[in-house]
Amino acid sequence: MLKDKIKNNNFKVGVFGLGYIGLPRSIHFAKANINVLGFDIDKNKIKKIRNKESYLSSVKSIQLKSIVGKKFNVTNDMSRVNEVDVIVLCLPTPLKSNNIPDLSFIINTMNKIKKYLKNHQMICLESTTYPGTTEEIILPILKKRGFELGKNFYLLYSPERDDPGRKIINSSIPRVYCGLTHRCTLLGNLFYSKIFDKMILVSSIKTAEMTKLFENIYRSVNIGMVNEMKKICDKMGLKIFDIINAAKTKPYGFNVFYPGPGLGGHCIPIDPFYLSWKAKKFNIETKFIELAGRINRSMPDWIIKKTLRIIKIKSKKSKNIRILILGVAYKKNINDCRESPAFEIIKKLKNKRINVQYNDPFIDEIPKLRNYNFKMKSKKLTKKLIQSFDAIIIVTDHDRYNYDMIRKNNSIIIDTRNCYQKKYENIYLA
Repeated sequence: MLKDKIKNNNFKVGVFGLGYIGLPRSIHFAKANINVLGFDIDKNKIKKIRNKESYLSSVKSIQLKSIVGKKFNVTNDMSRVNEVDVIVLCLPTPLKSNNIPDLSFIINTMNKIKKYLKNHQMICLESTTYPGTTEEIILPILKKRGFELGKNFYLLYSPERDDPGRKIINSSIPRVYCGLTHRCTLLGNLFYSKIFDKMILVSSIKTAEMTKLFENIYRSVNIGMVNEMKKICDKMGLKIFDIINAAKTKPYGFNVFYPGPGLGGHCIPIDPFYLSWKAKKFNIETKFIELAGRINRSMPDWIIKKTLRIIKIKSKKSKNIRILILGVAYKKNINDCRESPAFEIIKKLKNKRINVQYNDPFIDEIPKLRNYNFKMKSKKLTKKLIQSFDAIIIVTDHDRYNYDMIRKNNSIIIDTRNCYQKKYENIYLA
C-alpha cells in the first residue's frame, strides 16, 4: 500500500518538469533519501543533469554530483511513469497571447502518461493556476481511466512557494495542501511532511489553488500602489525610498513593498489574469486587481519617457541615442528572465529606433520568449562600453555589478532599483 511505502521511505517520486521549481524539488526529495525520477521533454536538460551540470543559477552543479545516478535519475520517456508511486507536476502555466490561461503543459503531460498510470499512485499538482484546475482538468482524465479516487488512486493540490535567489531553506516554508478525499489528504500530508516542516491543511483543493493566487495578487496590488506612489513622489520632488524607509518603522499595519521597473517572473505578472479569467465565468469584475496590473505595466513607458527627457535636457540629444540596459533577469542574482520588464523596455526603445543593448552576468543570450523575439547577446561590461552609451538603465540590481565603476563612467544613470542610496549628480531614480 502507498501509505506503508511512504512511511518507510520505500517509494519513488516522479517529478514532471525540471525547471525552476521541478529541479530544486527533485533535489529536495533526493537529499531526504527519497528515490526520484525526473521527467522532462527537453533533451538538453536531461543531458546536462546526467552530466551533473546545472542550468539554473539557483542550483549549483555540486548539488547534483552526490545524487545524480543514485537517488536522482532523469528521463524523457513518459512510459516510465509506471515506475513511480507519487507524481509531482511542476509544469509551466503561462498565458496565451490574449491573456487566457494556457494549461497545455498540464493537459499534454496527462495525455502522455494516462495509459501508464497504475493503481495506488498519487498525483500532486504544484503549478500555479486558477481555482478548479485540478478537478476540472486532471480529475476527469483519472475517472475516465476507471480509477476510484481515494480508494485506488489519490489526487492532491499543493502550490509551490519557492523563491529563486532568496536565501531561505525550503523545508522551513509552511506547505499548503488539500486532497480530493480524506484519504488523499492524509497521504498528501504524509508525503510532503518528508521534506517540509509545517503542513497547512485547507478546506478544499480550490481553496489551496486560490491561496496561491491570493498570495501573488496581494504582492501585485501592493507593488502597483507603491509604483503609483513613486510617480507621484517624482512629480513632487520627493524620494519614494526615503518615505518607504520611514513608513516601515511603524510596528503594525504596514508591510514594506518596493517600486521597480514593472513586474517580472512567472507568478506576479500572470496570476492576476488567471483569477480575472476565472472570475468572469462567475460574472465578477476584478477592477482593483486589473487596475494594479495596468499601473505595473505602465512602468516601462514611464521609465523610458523619463530617460529620454533627461537625455534631451542634459546632452541636448534627440537622435542616434544609445541606451544600455543592465539586467534582464526578472530579479537579482538569478538567470530566470520570464516576464522580465526589461523586455518591454527594450521593445519600446527599439520601436523608437533607439540603439539598445544589454548586459546581464547571468543571461548570455535572450532566449525565445512568449511575447518577444529578440536576437540579442549580453555585452561585456567594460569602462569603454559604459562610456559609449548616452544613458544606462539599471533594470535588475545584480550583486555582481560594480556600481561605483558604472557611476564613474556614464553621465546619465537611470536607477530603477535604488542601487545608489547616496546622492550623485548623474544618478536619476525612476
